[in-house]
Amino acid sequence: MAVGIVTDSSCDLSNEELEGTGIEVVPLYIRFGTEEFLDREEITVEDFYSKMAMAPELPQTAAPSPGRFEQAFLHHLENGCDSVVCINLSAAISATMQSAVQAAASLREAGKDADIRILDSRSVAAGLGTLVLQAQKLAVGGANADEIESHVAAATERTHVFGTLNTLENLRKGGRIGGAQALLGSMLSIKPIVDISSGEVAEAAKQRTRRKALDWLRNTVQEASPVEHLAVMHGEATDMEQFCEMLAEVHSGDIRVTKIGPVVGTHAGAGVLGVAYQVAEPHQQPPA
Repeated sequence: MAVGIVTDSSCDLSNEELEGTGIEVVPLYIRFGTEEFLDREEITVEDFYSKMAMAPELPQTAAPSPGRFEQAFLHHLENGCDSVVCINLSAAISATMQSAVQAAASLREAGKDADIRILDSRSVAAGLGTLVLQAQKLAVGGANADEIESHVAAATERTHVFGTLNTLENLRKGGRIGGAQALLGSMLSIKPIVDISSGEVAEAAKQRTRRKALDWLRNTVQEASPVEHLAVMHGEATDMEQFCEMLAEVHSGDIRVTKIGPVVGTHAGAGVLGVAYQVAEPHQQPPA
């Protein structure tokens, strides 16, 4: 390929999806107290949720070092790529993209004349993962860096990510809401729904039951139809399959299922369930 693709571990792409693609995934750091782990490399999704359930304090996440991005960029360049396109989680919620920008600048200062593009996905989890897979498909098909960057920019504008939280405990531990408010919300079975479609976390709705929250997500997908690249993302949610069946009632295409990793799971908590999709491009009308 002429263009190598790089992303970060918040993309939540599975090992099966990444196998054979050549996509370089730079890990974020996950901290449980004094213990620090490299996402994906030193802690699995399953181990993360198990440790978080037992941890008295909320785990913390940290952006990768610029050095890790430099390694990923050099791997592609030394293997014959003319350019590198790096697609990262939203710069509004993480310093990860800034780290990638620093890495590219360091390589240029060191005399490495390379075409490295750092793109803000303004998304995370399955939303970011879909953009990365699209970029990789274009690269395999022979697209150049300009074409891939243009496609990602356009697709970013059409990408939407929503999720419903199953617990308020992580918001309480993280200081986002007080203990009394969390207790009351839990007693009332309030299920907040967040919208990350703009790149920032915004409240989209509040529902009184889990089922109503899932109905809200399904209805949102239906109202946005036709949609492409629909994905269900979850943090060990036991009702994931039920939700996929609900979506199949309003969406006839494939539904990609992915687990939400530590980067989002730290803040969303176990049981988080959401959707990511792209609003379909309007088809050009034939000339009259």
